[in-house]
Amino acid sequence: MTYLLALDQGTSSSRSIVFDRQGQIVAMAQKELTQIYPRPGWVEHDPMEIWNSQLATAREVLAKAGLQARDIHAIGITNQRETTLLWNRKTGQPVHHAIVWQDRRAEPLCAKLRDAGLADTIRDKTGLVIDAYFSGTKLRWLLDHVPGAQAQAERGELAFGTVDSWLIWQLTGGKVHVTDVSNASRTMLFNVHANAWDVDLLEALDIPAALLPEVKPSSAHFAHTDATLLGQSLPIGGVAGDQQSALFGQACFEAGMAKNTYGTGCFLLMHTGDVFQPSHNGLLVTSAAQTSAQPRYAMEGSVFVGGAVVQWLRDGLKAIKGSAEVQSLAESVPDAGGVMMVPAFTGLGAPYWHADARGTITGLTRGTTVAHIARAALESIAYQSAALLQAMSRDAQAAGGAPVSELRVDGGACVNDLLMQFQADLLGIPVVRPEVTETTALGAAYLAGLSTSVYGGVDEISKLWRVERRFMPTLGRPQAQEAMARWEHAVRQATAA
Repeated sequence: MTYLLALDQGTSSSRSIVFDRQGQIVAMAQKELTQIYPRPGWVEHDPMEIWNSQLATAREVLAKAGLQARDIHAIGITNQRETTLLWNRKTGQPVHHAIVWQDRRAEPLCAKLRDAGLADTIRDKTGLVIDAYFSGTKLRWLLDHVPGAQAQAERGELAFGTVDSWLIWQLTGGKVHVTDVSNASRTMLFNVHANAWDVDLLEALDIPAALLPEVKPSSAHFAHTDATLLGQSLPIGGVAGDQQSALFGQACFEAGMAKNTYGTGCFLLMHTGDVFQPSHNGLLVTSAAQTSAQPRYAMEGSVFVGGAVVQWLRDGLKAIKGSAEVQSLAESVPDAGGVMMVPAFTGLGAPYWHADARGTITGLTRGTTVAHIARAALESIAYQSAALLQAMSRDAQAAGGAPVSELRVDGGACVNDLLMQFQADLLGIPVVRPEVTETTALGAAYLAGLSTSVYGGVDEISKLWRVERRFMPTLGRPQAQEAMARWEHAVRQATAA
């Protein structure tokens, strides 16, 4: 048997999954990650906890699977993307907590970049809008606020990386500083046409090039691990940011194919092939996972609060004891009773890009119950994703392409049948759930398998993708359009607050 080990370092947990050659899960291990909130709008992680929890799950999953390191053909890594780390090259010690992708502290710097007229330049070079979401301004904040960091960086003493780079640094005992194109494309410092760090953008943010990792295709030989960690040195053959990895794991290899991942946030990506297709509807262009030096692109929309709204129901409102209870609570009422929730806890992402928006619940009456609020919370995930797909379809049609014909789904919340059916009703197209919904980790495993000759090409991987359930729309288009109009009205109320 051929086995692949995927390290899946996410926002809320670190996980490791062993897959067999057919893409089936052999074993899984997971550890929750501590969320640190120093101030409102700030989110941090402890870099050493990221590393230690990831290593612990790798060891645990091998034990669960009854395997040893010598049984693993290769390792693939996928990760929360824009989360930003800075560490000392000599000691390997982080100089600050990791600044998580949700963190908004760099917004004042983003405003200065917009005022300086850099929005068009950054969009044209990187495919991104200027936003605190991305790594570049987070890195600039660290260099400004960690004493001596700028001088150390200029002397080549510090290393910057997203989570993948940090894990590879640790896995190789500090020998390799590298990333892949998909993670690099989320920094606001990377030219996605040239597949290289952009000198002009580094200069605009005063970021020394010595900080930056080498950039490789997503399927490539990145490094060999330190043999002492797992019992044998293993090749790292695939790396991709979580959403591009999920697109790959869903076998969305051709232009026009789309997937939505329902995790802490929601991330809708549509492959555009080798075409850099600018959005006129508030979406991003990003580098898709690449198997060669040839650039490949995807259009992306990000919802900052997706499944996290269910965590809020559990931890904030205390409305449920466990996340699994939300579907039965929401199904105890026939609809949301006119309640609309806009969970803009950290602003609104695409297609709105309203950093100052705040969460609202509207349409409350004396008849409103916690079940109505739970249903509105679930529906908010589908509404936000529908707004993204509508924007994406408008862009695709404007460029002469066809609208998305089906949506492949994955992530923790896609197991919720009520949510998936409502998503299909809003979109008016089939929502397709695969047999293996751990497609983020699966994509990393496939990328590692490709670079180490487990698979002969992406056509072979496409044949492994299988449908578990297809949700067909049951709501008439006029009713769906009315529902979306109510959602847009609720968004206007949230952005006016």
